[in-house]
Amino acid sequence: MASLRYAARGAEKPVIIHWTPFVTFFLLLQSCSSIVERQYAGLMMRTASPWPTKSEVHMAIRKWKMDVPTLMRNAGIVLILGASPAWAFAQGEPLRSVTKPLSAPKLFPPETQWPGGDDSAPAFTPDGNTVFFTHRDEAITIMMATRHEGAWSKPQVAPFSGRWRDIEPAMAPDGSYLVFVSNRPAKPGGALLDGYFGGKVQSGKGGNIWRVDRRGDGWGEPQRLPDIINSNSAIYSPAVAGDGSIYFNQPDPVTKKSHIYRAQAKGDGFEKPVALSISDGTHPGYDVAVAPDESFLVFSANREPAAKNQALLFIAFAKDGQWSEPQALDPHLEGIEARLSPDLTTLYFEADDIAKGNAHGRIFQVPLKAYVSAHGD
Repeated sequence: MASLRYAARGAEKPVIIHWTPFVTFFLLLQSCSSIVERQYAGLMMRTASPWPTKSEVHMAIRKWKMDVPTLMRNAGIVLILGASPAWAFAQGEPLRSVTKPLSAPKLFPPETQWPGGDDSAPAFTPDGNTVFFTHRDEAITIMMATRHEGAWSKPQVAPFSGRWRDIEPAMAPDGSYLVFVSNRPAKPGGALLDGYFGGKVQSGKGGNIWRVDRRGDGWGEPQRLPDIINSNSAIYSPAVAGDGSIYFNQPDPVTKKSHIYRAQAKGDGFEKPVALSISDGTHPGYDVAVAPDESFLVFSANREPAAKNQALLFIAFAKDGQWSEPQALDPHLEGIEARLSPDLTTLYFEADDIAKGNAHGRIFQVPLKAYVSAHGD
C-alpha cells in the first residue's frame, strides 16, 4: 500500500514498538462496509500522540460513519488516501487539510489573494516573484502576476501575448528567456495552425514553440523555434533544461498518440529530437517538467495504476544515461501541466477543484521533496 511505502521512505518515519497499530489497522479494515471505506483506511501511523487503547479503537469503529477523521486524528492516525480527484473525504472534509507526512495539494495562490479559475502551467522567474501562466476564458492567453511582500498582484496579459491562442509557458532556468506554445501563423500573413490532440484534428488549435527573450525589465518579440523542433503544427508542452535542451510533446506519426521528445541544444540550434524511453508507443506521456540538471522529470500519463481516461502524475529519474521506470507520485494524485518551482521544492499542476463546486481547472501545489524522497533511490 502506498501509505505504508511512504511510511518507510517519507520524511517522518514512524517507530512501531508494539502490536497496537496492526490491530488498529486490522479492526478498521474489518469495520469498512465498502471499497471506498477501505480506501479511506489507508493508514499512516505517526508518533505525535500515544497509540490508542483497544477500547478507543472500538469506539472509533462504532462511530466510523459519523466523525472518523476527527477520532482517528485524536488516536494518532492520519488518512492520506482519497477516493476522488477532489481529494475530499466522504464526510466532506478536504484531504488537502491533512499535512502529514506528505502535504496534500493546496491552491496556488490562495483564493484570498487571487480568485482564479481555468488557469494552468505556471512558469516562475528564478527569484519566484513573477509568474506566467495560461488562462482560459473567451480566449486563451498567457497572463502574468508579480509578488510583493508575500501577496500576488492581479494578473495582467503578458506583454508578448493577447492576440493569438498562446499557452503553456515554460521558463529557462536562468530566467533569460521563456518559451510557449502558440497557434499564431508560422510566417507573417499565414494561416492559424491546426493541431491534433484528443484523437482528432483541432481546427485553429495547433501549436508551435516560440521563444521570447528577457530584455532589461521587459520582453522582446517572440521568435519561432526552428523547424527541427516545429516539424508539424501539433507541438505542445515545452520544458527547458539548464543547457538549453528542449522537451516537448508531439503525436506519434503512426499511432497519433502523444509522446515526449527531447532536442539536444547545439550551438545556436538543436539536434534532431529523440523520443524518450518513458513515452513510447505503449505508454504515451505529455506535459513534462524537467529539473535543470535533468536528474528527474515529472509528467502526466494514462498508464498503470491510472484508471481509464485518468491522467496521473509520474516521476522518473536519470540513471546511467537512461530514464528509470516511471512511478506514480500517488495513485490518487491526478493532474496535468506539471511545473517545478525554481528551487525545486514545489510541484505545480492543474486539476479540477471539484471540492469547491468548481469543475474548472485550477493550479495546485504540493511540496516536491517528500515525493522525490519517497520514490528516489
